[in-house]
Amino acid sequence: MAELATIARPYAEAMFKATAGADRQALNAQLATLAALTAGPEMRQFADSPKVASVQVFDMIAGIALSQGVALDVKVGNLLRTVVDNGRLAALPEIAAQFQALVNASTGVSDATIQSAFAIDDAQLGDVVAALEKRFGRKLNARVDITPELIGGVRVVVGDEVLDTSVRARLEQMKAALTA
Repeated sequence: MAELATIARPYAEAMFKATAGADRQALNAQLATLAALTAGPEMRQFADSPKVASVQVFDMIAGIALSQGVALDVKVGNLLRTVVDNGRLAALPEIAAQFQALVNASTGVSDATIQSAFAIDDAQLGDVVAALEKRFGRKLNARVDITPELIGGVRVVVGDEVLDTSVRARLEQMKAALTA
């Protein structure tokens, strides 16, 4: 079977070309919701069942999204219908990720994952993001993950760049220096 990224690329690019401007942000959120709904093995097993029609799969996913307060845009609905009809539901999370990457590239924004040993409140997060934006030279969409193994400090991943200022990383550096 072809790589999911290869399967997802044409769908994501078509969706990107069919949308414009601020509309992309709203559709991006809807695609992220659909990706979360379809990422589980239960939904894929349901969709792959020969006893279930593609219309039923579409209706179930759209119904669950609606019950979570996400009314699907016509374009997102058409994409979902196409993906389900072509048996590519497993690629939907990758389609959403690639669409987000295209939106980010068009707006000059990058996704950042901030791993912290402790919870970061909104005021602290604003300061951290401002410092990181200056450091990386671009606007960031930050997401915080709590990782107690870091002991203290933060580890930031932006694309393929990593900034690790955690206590754990410093201890590893000290260990390497002492054992060398």
